[in-house]
Amino acid sequence: MRIAVAIPCYKVTQHVLDVIAAIGPEVEAIYAVDDACPDASGRFIEERNRDPRVRVLYNPENRGVGGAVITAYKAAIAHGMDIVVKIDGDGQMDPALLQKFVRPLLRKEADYTKGNRFFRPESVQGMPPVRLFGNAVLSFITKLSCGYWNVMDPTNGYTAARTCVLAELPLDKLEQRYFFETDMLFRLNTLRAVVKDIPMDSVYADEESNLKIGKVLPEFLRKHASRLWRRYVYSYLVRDFNVGTLYSICGTLLLIAGGAFGVLQWFDSARSHNPATSGTVMLAALPVLIGIQCLIAFLHYDVGNLPTEPLSKSLEPVPPKLPKQSD
Repeated sequence: MRIAVAIPCYKVTQHVLDVIAAIGPEVEAIYAVDDACPDASGRFIEERNRDPRVRVLYNPENRGVGGAVITAYKAAIAHGMDIVVKIDGDGQMDPALLQKFVRPLLRKEADYTKGNRFFRPESVQGMPPVRLFGNAVLSFITKLSCGYWNVMDPTNGYTAARTCVLAELPLDKLEQRYFFETDMLFRLNTLRAVVKDIPMDSVYADEESNLKIGKVLPEFLRKHASRLWRRYVYSYLVRDFNVGTLYSICGTLLLIAGGAFGVLQWFDSARSHNPATSGTVMLAALPVLIGIQCLIAFLHYDVGNLPTEPLSKSLEPVPPKLPKQSD
């Protein structure tokens, strides 16, 4: 397997050479992507780097971390690489962990691996409480919108992917900034690719995040809602029609019908000053209760509807059969 590393470079001149130096000999190519960096990271690497594996790529304008990674993905696919590992250039991702991320891909157990800082209690001891809570909430929302209920820490950018799977994705349509990792999970789910978490510890260097929670929160919620709806339509209406579809449709209709009937009866009772009868209350409550149970059953079905067969197995070329030789 030919392994490559993608390093987005934006204001990382203090750490990127150390990151490159720590990458082991199992890696054949290192793509350092200068994402229109004001510190001229690309030129800085070209002038000081002595590793022949490094290839500096340039984005004509700043596209964000996702845009930089996509540039590296395209280069890796064009150069015939089999696996691409994404490592940030700010020193917060240990290159020594690379083999752990690659191993499930080499064994054909997964199509995509990503870091998980929540696997061990000791791993989160140095994490700020606000960030710990925010990541936990965001992880649950991502499970809903992307469908990978077995993964945690969705914003973790330490990832590895099979290029044959990346070639099946619409790379130009992926989100290019802070929503990149989540959108990648959504796109992988549409292909039924297998994603696996890799335990890792959290490391915080002296780099400051440019992410402003108050500014991006409304956009994040809107995009998560969009992915949730698109995933539901594609997985339960277009590609397949299964018992989960029946649970979701029946549950939604019963919940709406029972809720609407109950509200109308409540307004009528308030206007006429006549209390509703027990039968009327039951007619409103029963559909609501059954609807909630159906939606819970749908959620249970969705949790168990995870892809288990790696997509890369079906994408690999089948060797031709040699003709039998006669005696």
